[in-house]
Amino acid sequence: MTGLESKLQDKSALIAVIGLGYVGLPLAVACAGAGFKVLGIDVQQKRVGLVNRGRSPIAEVSSIELAGLVKAGWITASTDRARLAEADVICVCVPTPLTKTRSPDISHVIHESNEIARRLRRGQLVILGSTTYPGTTREVMQPILESTGLKAGADFYLAFSPLRVDPGGASQQIQSVPKIVGGIDALSTRLGCKLFAQLGEVTVPVSSAEVAEMTKVFENVFRSVNIAMVNELAQLCDKMGISVWEVIKAASSKPFGYMPFYPGPGVGGNSLTRYPYYLADKAMEYDFHSRFIELAADINESMPGYVAARITGALNSRDISLGGAEIIVLGVAYKKDLADVHESPSIKLIEILQKKGARISYHDPYIPQIWLPSGLLDSVKLNYTSLKSFDCTVIATAHSAYDYVKIVRNSKIVFDTRGVTLAITGKNIIRLGE
Repeated sequence: MTGLESKLQDKSALIAVIGLGYVGLPLAVACAGAGFKVLGIDVQQKRVGLVNRGRSPIAEVSSIELAGLVKAGWITASTDRARLAEADVICVCVPTPLTKTRSPDISHVIHESNEIARRLRRGQLVILGSTTYPGTTREVMQPILESTGLKAGADFYLAFSPLRVDPGGASQQIQSVPKIVGGIDALSTRLGCKLFAQLGEVTVPVSSAEVAEMTKVFENVFRSVNIAMVNELAQLCDKMGISVWEVIKAASSKPFGYMPFYPGPGVGGNSLTRYPYYLADKAMEYDFHSRFIELAADINESMPGYVAARITGALNSRDISLGGAEIIVLGVAYKKDLADVHESPSIKLIEILQKKGARISYHDPYIPQIWLPSGLLDSVKLNYTSLKSFDCTVIATAHSAYDYVKIVRNSKIVFDTRGVTLAITGKNIIRLGE
C-alpha cells in the first residue's frame, strides 16, 4: 500500500478542489461529508467568500449543508494556489467551454495544469473532473505536469473521473451514481477508485483515461442524438397532423428496445450543447467525420427557429402579425425547476422573436433578469389574469410552479413546447409536435 493509499484509507489526506462551480463544489461537499479535509480553490474572490461564510453559490448544494461543513472546519476556500502544495489529492473541476467557432476551449485546464506543476510534489494524485475530449488527460495535462521532471505513474499519479449527475441535485446524487475512473496507469486508477470509494460511491475502473473521457462524452452525445431524433419526428408529426406526444406514450408501452425522449424548443446546459462538438473536433484528428453526431447537434440548435416559425403561423391564423405582437414566454431556464440559463433555448427563442419585431415579456420564478442583445430584461410578475393582455403565451420551460390550467384559461393562444397541457382541453392550445 502506498503512502497516499494509506492516507486515503484513514481519511487523513487533504483534498484540494480547483473550481467551486456546479462540478467542483458538490465534489468538495461530498469529500468533506465523508470525513476528508477539503481545500477549495477558485479564482473568484466573491465565490470564495460565499463558501467561507457557508453560503452556497450554486443551486446544486444547499447552504445549510455547506454551512455545517464550513463551521466544523471540513471545508476551507481560498484563491491562493500556492496552497496546492499542501494537498495530497488535487481535483481539477474547471469550465471547458466552446470557442465562437465551436471548437473545444481547454484553456482553463491548461492554465490550472501549469499552476499545479509549479507546486507539484511526489506522491500527489491529480484528477481531472472537467468533461473534455478523449486524450486531454494524457496528451495535455501529463506533459505539463511532467515538465517538472517528475514522472506520472512513478512520482505522482494522474487520472480522469467526471461528475455524472443530473443538474439540480448534484450534492444528493454524487454518491448514488457510479463513478467512472480511468488513470494513465493502473496505480493511478486504483488510487482514484480508493478516494471515491471512501465517499461511499460505487466505482467503475476502466483501462485508461481515454476510455473514461470517451465514456462521459458518449453519455452526453447519446442524449443529444436521441433528443434530435424526437425533435425531427415532432416536425414531421406537425406536418402530418399526428401527435408526437401520443406516439411517444404508445411507444413507451414496449418493455424492451425503447426509452422515451421528448421534443422541446432546443437543448441547453453544458452537456448537450458542448460535447457533441468536442467529440466531432477530436474525430477530425483521425480524418473521421462524425456526421451523425454533428447532424444531431444541428437539429437541436435549429429548434428555437422552428418554434418561432410555428408561433408565427399560430398568430397569422388569427390575423395577428408577429411584428408588434405581444408575447409572454414562461420559463427561460434551460431545465425545469433550475436557476440556470446556460445556452437556454428559451433565450434563443426570445432573441429570434424580438428580431422579427415581437414585443417580448417573460416570467421565470428562478431567473429574475436576463441579458439580451437588446438589453436587460426583467422577469414580470405572473398574474394569471394578466395573460389575457398578451397575443400569445409560450410555455418554454415546464416549471412545476406553474398552474397550467390557469394559463390555458386566461391566454388567447398557448403555444406549448413541452407537452404540459396534454391533459387540458382548450381550443386555444397549440402544441409542438401536433
